[in-house]
Amino acid sequence: MEISTTSNPNPVSDERLAEILADPGFGTFFTDHMFVAEWTPEQGWHNTRIEPYGPIALDPATAVLHYAQETFEGMKAYRHADGSVWSFRPEQNAARMARSSRRLAFPELPVEEFVAAVDALVKIDERWVPTANEGDEKSLYIRPFMFASETFLGVRAAQHVTFMVIASPAGAYFKGGVKPVRLWLSESYTRAGRGGMGAAKTGGNYASSLAPQAEAYEKGCDQVVFLDASEGKYIEELGGMNIFFVYADGRLVTPETGTILEGITRASILELAAKRGLKVEERKVAIEEWQQGVASGEITEIFACGTAAVVTPVGELLWDGGSVATPAGPVTTELRKTLVDLQFGRAEDAFGWMHQIL
Repeated sequence: MEISTTSNPNPVSDERLAEILADPGFGTFFTDHMFVAEWTPEQGWHNTRIEPYGPIALDPATAVLHYAQETFEGMKAYRHADGSVWSFRPEQNAARMARSSRRLAFPELPVEEFVAAVDALVKIDERWVPTANEGDEKSLYIRPFMFASETFLGVRAAQHVTFMVIASPAGAYFKGGVKPVRLWLSESYTRAGRGGMGAAKTGGNYASSLAPQAEAYEKGCDQVVFLDASEGKYIEELGGMNIFFVYADGRLVTPETGTILEGITRASILELAAKRGLKVEERKVAIEEWQQGVASGEITEIFACGTAAVVTPVGELLWDGGSVATPAGPVTTELRKTLVDLQFGRAEDAFGWMHQIL
C-alpha cells in the first residue's frame, strides 16, 4: 500500500499539546492528521493517503446517512518507558473489522494494510502518544472506521467505500479512575438477536444501547446490562463492554459469543486466566445465576472489560425491585494489572501480543 502524505500546515503547538496530554479526557481531542483510503469495484482500495485532520464533506444523499452501512474499531498505542511506541494485537482488530465487513456487505481490508494504515498515522502523530505514569494509564486511542460513501439512495451495498483512521489521546475511560461500577439490568430493551449484527462492530449496535443507557443513568448506574432477545433470560453484554464472573471454585465464566461482540480484551483475558490456572468457560449465563450466585457466595467477583476501560470491577447490579452487590477481589485486580503491565511494557510479553510501531 503506497501512502501519500500531506503534512498539516498548522499543527497543534507544543505548548497546547502539553496541556492536552496533561488531562486528555477521552475522545475529546484529536491528532494533527488522519488516514484515508477509498474503494470501488473497479479500482479496489486506492487513493491511500495521510492528510491534515479536519471535517469531511458529505453529500446529503451519502448512503451511510440513510442506511447505516458502517463499521469501526477501537484500539490503543502505548508509550513504553524507553520512549518506544507499541500497539496491542492490531491484527486481531483487523480480523474483527474483516468479519464486521462481511456482515455489513463491505469489501474487506487486508490485515496487513489495516495494520500499515494504523502504523502510518501513529508514526506521523507520534508526539501525541502520551507518556504514561504508572497509575494514570494514558495512551493514544485509535479509531479505524469504514463507511458507505457512495451518493445513492437505494438499499444495496455501496459501490464507493471510505476507510479512515483517526486518533485521540486518552486518559481513564471512567472519570475518577478504576472503581466498581453500578449496572442497570435492562428488562425492556434488547441489543441484538440471532442472525443479527450483534457480533459486528457497527454503530447500530451502540445506537440501540443509548435509550437503555439513558435509563441506567437515571437510575444512578454507569452501564446497562442486556439479556438475550429470544428468552430474555441469558446475559449477553453491557452497552460497551463484555462481562466476566469469577467463581469460588476457580472458574472464570463469560457469556458465549454469537450475538455479542468478540472483544479483543475479552479474548486476551481468557488466555491470561487459563495461564494463571483458572478454568475458563464460555457459555450461557442466566440472570438468576448472577443474582443467586452472588447471594450464595458461589460468585465472588464480577468484572467488565473492553479496550477503552480495560478491566473494571462490577460493584452492584440493580433492577426494578432489587439489587445485588459484589465486592472487588484479587482475580480482577491481578488480571487487570497483568494486562496493563504487558501493554505498557512493564511485564514480559509471553504471548507475542505487542506490535512495535516506533
